[in-house]
Order: sequence, then structure tokens, then C-alpha cells
Amino acid sequence: MSLSPAQLLRAAALIVALFGLAALAPAARAQVNIDINQGNVQPLPIAIPAFLGQGADAELARNIASVVEADLKRSGLFAPIDHKAFIEKITNTDAAPRFGDWRIINAQALVTGRVVRQGDGRLRTEFRLWDVFAGNQLDGQQFFTDKNWRRVAHLIADMIYERLTGEKGYFDTRVVYVDESGPKDKRVKRLAIMDQDGFNVRYITGGEELVLTPRFSPTSQEITYMSFGRAEPRVYLLNIETGQREVVGNFPGMTFSPRFSPDGQKVIMSLQQGGDSNLYAMDLRSRTTTRLTDSGAIDTSPSYSPDGSQIVFESDRGGNQQIYVMSAGGGGAQRISFGQGRYSTPVWSPRGDLIAFTKQSGGKFAIGVMKPDGSGERILTEGFHNEGPTWAPNGRVLMFFRDQGGGPRIYSVDVTGRNEQRIPTPGFASDPAWSPPLN
Repeated sequence: MSLSPAQLLRAAALIVALFGLAALAPAARAQVNIDINQGNVQPLPIAIPAFLGQGADAELARNIASVVEADLKRSGLFAPIDHKAFIEKITNTDAAPRFGDWRIINAQALVTGRVVRQGDGRLRTEFRLWDVFAGNQLDGQQFFTDKNWRRVAHLIADMIYERLTGEKGYFDTRVVYVDESGPKDKRVKRLAIMDQDGFNVRYITGGEELVLTPRFSPTSQEITYMSFGRAEPRVYLLNIETGQREVVGNFPGMTFSPRFSPDGQKVIMSLQQGGDSNLYAMDLRSRTTTRLTDSGAIDTSPSYSPDGSQIVFESDRGGNQQIYVMSAGGGGAQRISFGQGRYSTPVWSPRGDLIAFTKQSGGKFAIGVMKPDGSGERILTEGFHNEGPTWAPNGRVLMFFRDQGGGPRIYSVDVTGRNEQRIPTPGFASDPAWSPPLN
């Protein structure tokens, strides 16, 4: 049975109670952690046995543990140990594990958990995170939910990630993207949304209109996107929770790349007038529009810095596509890209430390990052056609789409460039945009 967006969000608001489980050993400073700021991070060996469950819930308990394991492994920072190597069989999550059995197989961290069916039908899922070598419990939480067990797993993975790295996780998030179907010359494009691991895909639009460039608000479960129907192109706002859609405005000519400001109160976009394209910001409360550039060139793909003080964008004002930075209020712009080739689709990291971009050079399309002053350029991945980077809310991972000839698919890569993976989708998929954390 399919659920409406509002019903799905109510199911996702699953934490009726969230509190720490009593530690079985005195609290101690963790000896196990991951320094994600060093250049070459070695994945942390972690053991995640199947969670315990009774009767029909036993499989569900195993599935929750499997999703936690998959989330952590996909981050590239954790190396889950093969279950066949386990010596101890966890039978009681209230008792301390036999740490010696886990040290032998070099597990530095251990996760145990169980699922219990409550009298009212809800599921209680609890987990404990252990420092194997120190012999201490590091964290312990429990959750109550009616249906959304996958979100429980993502929340657990987030807590483990944060406890062991010191930074927020990104697993309890969603991604909106453009689903593409049909023959190449008659593609039907509709908006779809999925969990960050590719599961729970839902379609937001029906394909009657061409849709492009969906972008999440940094502060809410709301997106802005372009729609090309029978009339002129329109910029829409869509509330994922309620399904309510409204027009931001009808603009003369073509409109491109709408994107929210960090506070969610403005939308910045590129409007074409004649042969030029300039940047405009619209206040969503007053619907007043402010022109930000007047260069006589094509300025497009704007993205705010996390503090809202600056804007990065692409422009051909210097002869070909390059990346520029200017004040959020407009004025003079400074070019920051100087490598060989053309630069496009810049996106400021939520951390503020990097700007992601697409670079076309020598017949290849690359996804890279650079510092806001243009220094430290690094290519993370390149191939036949890569485009459209979007940041995870913690600024450690990027998604993008790649079309190798048959049709576009979505991939992720971390900021080291060493952990690239394809994100499964039912069909062709392009133009991903990452949500803020759901919790």
C-alpha cells in the first residue's frame, strides 16, 4: 500500500521516545575513534552482529543491523568484519560482551542490538556501541516506531558515525532527483525522492511536465525546481511533507538553476533576457526580486556560502565558463578557477571549506573541489560525462550523475576521491539534490 507524503512523514517522525540506555560499565573517554581530518584515513574495523528479535521480528532485527552495516561501510570510514569470523554469539544485549573474543578478530568497535515488539504493536529498537579495547560502552539508545524501521537503522548509523568521528552523520537524509524513462529522444522526466542509500523511492510529479534542477531547502523538507509545461517555464516550491505546490513566479524568457539561501527565505536564480543571463534573488515572503549581476554575459548556477554572505556562480564573462565569487548583495566578482578547461555547476560545501564543481577538459567531465579562494583544486572523479554535484549535509560526501551513453545514473564519492559508489535507482536518474537531516 502506498502512502501519501504526509503519511510517510508522520511515519518518519518515529521517535516517540529517545534516551540513553544505562551503561553497563563506568563512562570512560573513548580510545577508539577516527580522525577524518588526516590525509589518508584507514577504515575502522567494526563488528555488527545481527540484532536480536523474537518470532516474526527476528528477520526485521537482522535487516536493521544490515542497513546500519551498509551505511557505515558505504561511508568509506568503517570496515565491517565478516560475520563468519565472529567467535562470540551475542544472546543478551543487556550483558557486556566478551571483549577478548572481539579483540582476537581485531574489532575495534562493536555494535549490539535487539528489537522488541511492544504491547501496542510498536517496535522498540535498542543498540549499544562498545569500545572493544577499552572494554567500555560508548553509546546506547532506543527508538520506538510503527513502521519506518529503515529510518531507525539510519539514525543508529548516524549516532555511531558521530560518536566515532566527532562529526554529524548523513544517513538519515533523502535525495530528490530527476527520474528519466522512455527513449532517449522522448524522455519522460519526473521528480522522485529516495533515502540516501537508494531505497524508499517515491515519485513526486507524474511526468506531464518537463522538470529540471530540483534543489532542497537547507532548513526544511521543501524543494524548488524548474517546470516546463504548456506555458512559459516556471519556478515552483514544493512541500515534501504536504505535497502542496506553489509558483515562485512567472518570469519572461528562460529561468535556470533556482536554489535556496541558507536561511530558506530566498531563492536565487538565473534569468535570461536577450542573449544575456543574469542572477536574481527573490525574497519568498515579499516576492520582491533583486538583480545581482549585469555583466552582459551568461551568469548562471549560483550557490550561497553557508553563512549567506557570498555567492559562487559560473560565467563566461572571461571568454569561457569559469567560476566566480561575489558578495551576496551583488557587486564586483572575483574569478577563482584558472585550470585548463571549462568549469560549471559550482556548489558551496555546507562546511564552508570547499566548493564542488564540474570541469570539462580534454573530452572528459570531472567532479572536483577547490577552496573558496580557488586554491587546492582536486579532481575526485572523471569520466565520459559527470555532472551536477550535490553535498551531503555534513560536507564529507558528494553525489553526482554520470551518463556513459545509455542513460544517466547517480553516484557518490567522498572528498578524498577514493570511495566512489553507484546509488541504485529503479531507472535512469540525474540531477540529485541532498536534503538536510530529517531529525
